[in-house]
Amino acid sequence: MIKEECKYSELTGCIIRCAMTVHSALGNGFPEIIYQRALAIEFEESDIRFQQEFEMPVYFKQRFIGNRRVDFLVEEVISVELKAKKNLEDAHYAQGINYLEAYNLEVGLLINFGESSLVFKRLTNKKFKSAQAS
Repeated sequence: MIKEECKYSELTGCIIRCAMTVHSALGNGFPEIIYQRALAIEFEESDIRFQQEFEMPVYFKQRFIGNRRVDFLVEEVISVELKAKKNLEDAHYAQGINYLEAYNLEVGLLINFGESSLVFKRLTNKKFKSAQAS
């Protein structure tokens, strides 16, 4: 399940295991906020550092244009966007990628609790700019 060659593979594996524990206990059919609260408890019990409903400013041409909230920012390097939908759609993937680009994060996870089996997708930011490159 964990591809060692992927950046942050150990951490993303831990996040996915936590999500699987939540999905196994609750199943599908609840609103997203229920899964978000349960996942926060699972992160705490797994000693995973996170910020819930992490708000970050969005800029266009160096001008502030608003704020967006990602469901979780884990260990300050991975965004985790949750859904509770019957099926993930292209717009959900686009939202996850937009968060990565807006926050200049390299890796994110899109996790859907709405299906009978947990669905998760690893997202990568092709526009990521390393702080060392600046």
